[in-house]
Amino acid sequence: MEKNTPFEIFLAVPPGLEPALLAEVSAAGFVSPAITHGGVTLQGGWADVWRANLCLRGATRVLARIGGFRAMHLAQLDKRARKFDWASVLRADVPVRVEVTCRTSKIYHAGAAKQRIETALRETLGVEILTGPAVEDAPELRLKARIEDDLCTFSIDTTGASLHKRGHKQAMAKAPLRETLAALFLQQCGYNGTEPVLDPMCGSGTFVIEAAETALGLMPGRSRHFAFEDLASFDAGAWAQMRAPAATETTLRFYGSDRDAGAIRSATANAERAGVAQIASFKTHAISDLVRPEGPPGLVMVNPPYGARIGERKLLFALYGALGKTLAERFRGWRVGIVTSDPSLAKATGLPFLPPTPPVSNGGLKVTLYRTDALR
Repeated sequence: MEKNTPFEIFLAVPPGLEPALLAEVSAAGFVSPAITHGGVTLQGGWADVWRANLCLRGATRVLARIGGFRAMHLAQLDKRARKFDWASVLRADVPVRVEVTCRTSKIYHAGAAKQRIETALRETLGVEILTGPAVEDAPELRLKARIEDDLCTFSIDTTGASLHKRGHKQAMAKAPLRETLAALFLQQCGYNGTEPVLDPMCGSGTFVIEAAETALGLMPGRSRHFAFEDLASFDAGAWAQMRAPAATETTLRFYGSDRDAGAIRSATANAERAGVAQIASFKTHAISDLVRPEGPPGLVMVNPPYGARIGERKLLFALYGALGKTLAERFRGWRVGIVTSDPSLAKATGLPFLPPTPPVSNGGLKVTLYRTDALR
């Protein structure tokens, strides 16, 4: 593939959050993004791939669709895979794992197709093929081949470990919310980095840290390695320049609290690693002791317990009720966002929610974001 030829880039996101990701991609200045199932597509080059991995908070991974061809049978797949310009993308010294899916095609045996592609890579480029069970988020380079309606399309997973792994959250509380989900939920509540954010059940601090990073202009991928750094198309100098922008200043402050002292220690340590400790503070106390911060109103963002296990749900109605009462009495002018899997628990807060957003998957559960306008 020619170095400067645009190709399709696929930005993955949990189904239901495609419009939120589209809004972020558009705001970031990417050209002509469009929604597709499970993500957003756009046309671009390798610099766009690097920037998407570096700066997008809501995407879970970035796939570069590097080309393809029609193949009606395995012999044709073998022949055309050998003629494909692998050397423009892959390096001979970097092992690669091949993953193949087949749908509504004359080539229906994914295992046989995988073997042909692996042989072509090994014999034309001399690359080592990774075998054995695949491990999620392993630091591997992955080539994905999708054979659908007799069209074989090759994509490179340019991300590696999922984009929610920013490289800062080493200490985690129970039932952590992924950073990518937290970022999109914040955005769906209208947060853009220009107001304070408070989380009264902060756990390991995800909402608070994501909000503080946004206010400081810190790029989410600034501290980690990406799979694209091991590609033949990688330009280390251009990448270093792209990562160079420094943080901006802000007078905003961000607040987290939790009744679990261990969670507060985790959140504080995570904020320090993320470089936001100077504007993010965490305290140990119960919902009943929550105090409205001085200064302008902002956003209360909270991911309370869901009560997924039998016997827990009944105990949570009082918790949600106390949360709603405290916010209604002490946080007039603030907006509220609550993430939960149970609409009855959300209703128990007594807060005046807007129509809920579509449910999305989080840790095997379907969760929904409930939002308010400014409380009166």
